[in-house]
Amino acid sequence: MDYRNSAKEVLEYIGGSSNIVSAAHCATRLRLVIADNKLVDKARIENVDGVKGCFEASGQLQVIFGTGIVNHVYDEFIDLAGIQGGSKEDVKAAAASKQNIFFRAIKTLGDIFVPIIPAIVASGLLNGLLGGLSNAYPAIAETSAYEIINLFAGAALSMLPILIAISAAKKFGGNEFLAAVIGFIMIHPSLINAWNVASMVEAGEKVPSWSVWFGAYSVDQVGYQGHVIPVIIAVFLMSWLEKKLHKIVPAMLDLFVTPLVSVLVTGYLTLTIIGPVFSVVEKWVVNGAQSLIGLPFGIGGILIGGLYALTVVAGLHHMYNMIEAEMCSLAVPMNTWMPIATAANVGQGAAALAVGVKTKNAKIKSMAMPASLSAFLGITEPAIFGVNIRFMKPFIAGCIGGAAGGFVAAISGVYASAYGITGLFGYLITTKFVLAYTLVMVVSFVVSFVVSWILYKDEETEEPKVEEEPVETKTAETVKKEETVINPMNGEVKPLNQVPDDTFSSGVLGVGVAVEPVDGNLFAPVSGTISTIFPTKHAIGITSETGAEILIHMGLNTVELDGKYFDCKVAEGDKVKAGDLISTWEIDEVRRAGYETITPIIVTNPDDFINIATSTQGSKIGETIINLARL
Repeated sequence: MDYRNSAKEVLEYIGGSSNIVSAAHCATRLRLVIADNKLVDKARIENVDGVKGCFEASGQLQVIFGTGIVNHVYDEFIDLAGIQGGSKEDVKAAAASKQNIFFRAIKTLGDIFVPIIPAIVASGLLNGLLGGLSNAYPAIAETSAYEIINLFAGAALSMLPILIAISAAKKFGGNEFLAAVIGFIMIHPSLINAWNVASMVEAGEKVPSWSVWFGAYSVDQVGYQGHVIPVIIAVFLMSWLEKKLHKIVPAMLDLFVTPLVSVLVTGYLTLTIIGPVFSVVEKWVVNGAQSLIGLPFGIGGILIGGLYALTVVAGLHHMYNMIEAEMCSLAVPMNTWMPIATAANVGQGAAALAVGVKTKNAKIKSMAMPASLSAFLGITEPAIFGVNIRFMKPFIAGCIGGAAGGFVAAISGVYASAYGITGLFGYLITTKFVLAYTLVMVVSFVVSFVVSWILYKDEETEEPKVEEEPVETKTAETVKKEETVINPMNGEVKPLNQVPDDTFSSGVLGVGVAVEPVDGNLFAPVSGTISTIFPTKHAIGITSETGAEILIHMGLNTVELDGKYFDCKVAEGDKVKAGDLISTWEIDEVRRAGYETITPIIVTNPDDFINIATSTQGSKIGETIINLARL
């Protein structure tokens, strides 16, 4: 593809360089922060050559090109726009600065929770596995192994304030170790464990308290196990105070004064004001969520399941981590939110799947099918932003299915024992409700798929009228009509469909053959220009004199060797003649490392040729393996 032309069109359809606040790219997409979103023409961007999707999320316009393409388009885009490229963090910061205080607060909550989700998931999965095993084999609960693993399963939730404190300190720019101390203060063993308070009250025992602020009032000596908001507020205060002290305390005293004052002031304010006040606020939020779910006739489940995807689009879904954490902080964790979230996620996945099955557009199909699978596993952004929102009707269908599944979840009373997981993996934390959880997903899937199938239709697009430009007439002497690709290495030539890798054998990357080499010398298969050398040196691209784009991929999955055993003899832009040595590689070492050395040799632009004939007869360097005839 013409990277510069694609970059030029994207720049035009976003309103020009003056409409760009910040730009960066990740492995698959351009990430742009736009000054005025009204100037962006998404429909035209999606029709730019190479674009696989375009959506807005978290204040960013994200244009999907795919791995290996986006970096080239980005370089051209930056050059054409005349701007300085930034990092993903720069773009995130620029996007956040455009949002109002409510959305910034929600984003902050997400930034704090996302890094600790793996720890929560690990505990949740262990809890779920233990629950399933003890249901199937009750005697296992009496074993030492069960008790040991159960200790692991409860660790993350028991220490949640410490995990949150460390993550919050990173977000707010405070000292992570001081923050960990604040987190530990909130669950110190000297405090009554929050999970034991209810049993103490039932037994008629008095919860001890402190008289604080000169006897103005008293606070219970109770820990904050499972709490979220009080910890975040406390660490925000600590980080602010610490940074202020660093500025005003003399350097020779800073090491002693700043940590002492930060912990002393923050700790006292946390146990006497922040903790008591914000734990009540947090309880109001959670009680509100539980009351909503508990509305009669499943109304709450319908509302949450139907509107959940909208909160994902708005970026508000990060606040649900707090609600679920509080639900799981009870003596018996009862996360009733998670099954409804699963209904919403499965609904969006099923709606995208219906689009993928029904559409005749290969580009849409290639996005919708994998995006739907991702949603069934709990990650809905590809389905929502890449497919459903783009056509809107599938998004509505997904919301309808989510509402139907949410209704089933609400009336069945299904709940999870942990959080951080939805979709198919949710079975591991809903072991007591396997049938009910299955019904939630089936209802959501069927309703969403059927409604999306009925509503979605491929758009009829008119071919743009292009004014014909005079074309330079070329004679037979100036245009080479045929191209011969020679064997670039000694070894047995095989049909491409015998390569033990679907990406190559399916022909998705192009047409060609493969060679099983007997030595490590690689020669140029055509005369032309070295167009690409992968950083790991395991693959080389050559553009021939007639425009054939040839990819030589030395071995399978050899990218994982990170360049070890490969030695390129050329650089990008070098001119080569057919038969020139362009690389060497140690095939015996590659094999000993456990990798296949079979080497696909592929014409990646087969549509530019009227005929491509491959041969598997030649086994020596210089023998013809591919013949190309120009259109």
